[in-house]
Amino acid sequence: MAVGNVPFPELPPIKGVRLGTAMAGIKKPDRRDTVVIELPESATVAGVFTRNAFCAAPVSVAKAHIARCLSEGIAPRYWLINTGNANAGTGETGLQDAYASCAALASQLGVAESQVLPFSTGVIGEPLPMERLLAGLPTAVSSLADSSLAWQHAGEGILTTDTRAKGATVSVAIGQQQVTINGITKGSGMIKPNMATMLGFVVTDAAIEQTLLETLLRETVDRSFNCITVDSDTSTNDACMLAATGSGARIESDEQIAVFRNALQRVMTELAQAIIRDGEGATKFITLQVNDAATRQEALDVAFTVAHSPLVKTALYASDANWGRILAAVGRAPIDAFDVNRVVIDLDDVRLVESGGRAASYTEAAGSAVMAQDEITIRINLGRGAESATVWTSDLSHEYVTINADYRS
Repeated sequence: MAVGNVPFPELPPIKGVRLGTAMAGIKKPDRRDTVVIELPESATVAGVFTRNAFCAAPVSVAKAHIARCLSEGIAPRYWLINTGNANAGTGETGLQDAYASCAALASQLGVAESQVLPFSTGVIGEPLPMERLLAGLPTAVSSLADSSLAWQHAGEGILTTDTRAKGATVSVAIGQQQVTINGITKGSGMIKPNMATMLGFVVTDAAIEQTLLETLLRETVDRSFNCITVDSDTSTNDACMLAATGSGARIESDEQIAVFRNALQRVMTELAQAIIRDGEGATKFITLQVNDAATRQEALDVAFTVAHSPLVKTALYASDANWGRILAAVGRAPIDAFDVNRVVIDLDDVRLVESGGRAASYTEAAGSAVMAQDEITIRINLGRGAESATVWTSDLSHEYVTINADYRS
């Protein structure tokens, strides 16, 4: 079940970037579950990772390898991703397995072990089936290609409970050159990122120095992947990577940075929204806009409080215009006391709440008509300031429970 029919886009080749996949049988046979992404020596690479205290072994190793590459003045050259097993909650053995997988790929490709960054997703607490993973690496390497099909296969190779691969691409003119940004992501459940998303991999052919690349990644993630939630659970394995190959236009001036940032934001937002559209059991795509807040954090706190309310989410699934659930969620948001008489809540263009209670113009028929839609916008004006925030979420259905009850079977 997913909201809207979103086919995988045609992602154009990016010079120096190749992608390969294998069916290693890590959890299930006959499905892509091992992905290798190759980057050129000229690339700069930045990443943001989960803040979960039980971060997975590949997260620890990827961060350590990035730091080592930066200290040695070399570039990470390969991203190694497996699905079917998170290699999280696996202690010292999990760390050694993550390092060993990097060493095996590095040996095959003639690079330093630190130039391989590992990523895993799947079941937590089970040992990584190293024999199967390592056996799949030669196939993934031999299939390395730069085609749109290679991007799509890589998108398929990182999925868990997702129903479809998710990709986005944007091209924009920087001076006399076209700059391309491609990205793939995965995520469907355990989605309430606290840095990024479940897994996201974005590459551009622009030339961007390290510090700027890190800044651009943090800025665009904060307004995309950090603004989505399916179920309020932050994963142990979340990671979002951004690489700039350096083969295209150099991004330096304020004007160039602004143009590139806008293009990158489009890619990040499209990928983040694709996760919500493919949320586990999702039947509806919900936009929560909070305006007139005292601070952006206050606006986010209100939006996430509503987005995480099981009562609101189940009412959305049932197309039940029970607007009191939205009002109650706003009222318990963790912000300083506010004047409820100044709060205005709209469901699309239908006014629900004003002056402390139900709007005089509201009718049950109008509210029910909006709730029956596949895509709904809830607007909340707090009347406290000039800051705003937008969060995207899904409804909560019977299918969500079924998926997660059967996840390990």
